[in-house]
Amino acid sequence: MRIIIIGCGNVGMALIEQLCTEDEGHDLTVIDSRAEYVQAAADRFDVRGIIGNGASYSIQKEAGIETANLLIAVTGSDELNLLCCLFARRKRDCHTIARVRNPIYNKEVAYIMEEMGIAMIVNPEYTAAMEMSNLLKFPSALEINTFAKGRVELVKCIVEDDSVLRGLSLKEVSDRFRCNVLISIVERGDEVFIPSGNFVLRAKDEISIMGTTKNMVTFFKKMGLPTARAKSAMLIGGGEIAFYLTKALLHVGTDVKIIEKDRKRCLELSEAFPQAIIINGDGSDRNLLLEEGLENTESFVALTNKDEENIFMSLYAKSVSRAKLITRVHRIAFDDILEGLELGSLIYPKHITAEYILRYVRAMHNSLESHIETLHRLNNDKAEALEFYIKKDGPVVGKALKDLKLKPNILIGVINHKDSTLIPGGQDMIRVGDTVVVITTVSGLDEIADILL
Repeated sequence: MRIIIIGCGNVGMALIEQLCTEDEGHDLTVIDSRAEYVQAAADRFDVRGIIGNGASYSIQKEAGIETANLLIAVTGSDELNLLCCLFARRKRDCHTIARVRNPIYNKEVAYIMEEMGIAMIVNPEYTAAMEMSNLLKFPSALEINTFAKGRVELVKCIVEDDSVLRGLSLKEVSDRFRCNVLISIVERGDEVFIPSGNFVLRAKDEISIMGTTKNMVTFFKKMGLPTARAKSAMLIGGGEIAFYLTKALLHVGTDVKIIEKDRKRCLELSEAFPQAIIINGDGSDRNLLLEEGLENTESFVALTNKDEENIFMSLYAKSVSRAKLITRVHRIAFDDILEGLELGSLIYPKHITAEYILRYVRAMHNSLESHIETLHRLNNDKAEALEFYIKKDGPVVGKALKDLKLKPNILIGVINHKDSTLIPGGQDMIRVGDTVVVITTVSGLDEIADILL
């Protein structure tokens, strides 16, 4: 597809990096008023760069808006992003996406999208907060991805030293627990495996488990892991993410305590959330954290604007409590090092924003050229989970799965047939109208037939 990206900041660069890969194969043009940002993008990636105001129709025309399929506006200004999209809609068949951060607009998203013809609006802080809220529904999870319109989940967790899974082969796990879930990916150090039944789990393995929410809860209960939503949450930092997260948590009955340095912000939060406890103080003060009940809280979320503070606070919370940890991180450059510190779930708001936009781009592209409904890149892009819609008869349709000759490192994780969802066995078949989730470390799959040798 022909895509124009306006704004070469962190989100813009994350998008460019993903969309410039061979697998994505898009024709990209980037616009930014800052020459050094455009030059940096052009130096690193195969893109065409234009210096100028993206809200100028003449600049958009120079960028190729007349033949573009999609315009994505991710500058630091909400109003500029909306104006860019408004001008781009003069070309009726060009889809538009805008990053809009101001909470004032959050209640008006549907109206703005309808009136301005914008395909998607992304709020980084709201999106990050919803990701965190989802994780707190399943305290044992490091990461959760969904398929089949939310009916199927791919949940990532760690095999701890005292886990009942330690030392078991996957066949033994299946025989012992009988929960109709599938351990589909195992990350061990720098290696990622699509495991067979003989694969033996070790302590510190990061495993991704696929199944329906109901079966996943049963499986976690049998492992002796918590499955209920965290009843209490301590949030350090009272910014916009904390605002959205507090609203979501209070809605489901979670007790929320926020520690925030700025007194004025504390008063604003107290007025917005009288049910929450707002503390005016320094979240990096260990004595304050202990006084406010850190040792007994069920979840701890570090949300300040400083990565170093968030990291050290989470490490301290880990040392004195059994709380579910969520750590907000801005800089993605050191993610490999951070994962080794076991900081719980690491949340990169800019990365999440880019991922949400990428999902729309892929869905739009795939509706034109392939049958992929959903695509998630997993384990630092070392694996993928793809959901295929089976539109017509083909070489995988109507045959028992045991008779299909699959490429190495490919696993058929789930088959959705009408209202039924199953973890398939060798006798099960794929039919027209099904959606099928495939887990793989093989890149470049466009059609379901690509899984075959």
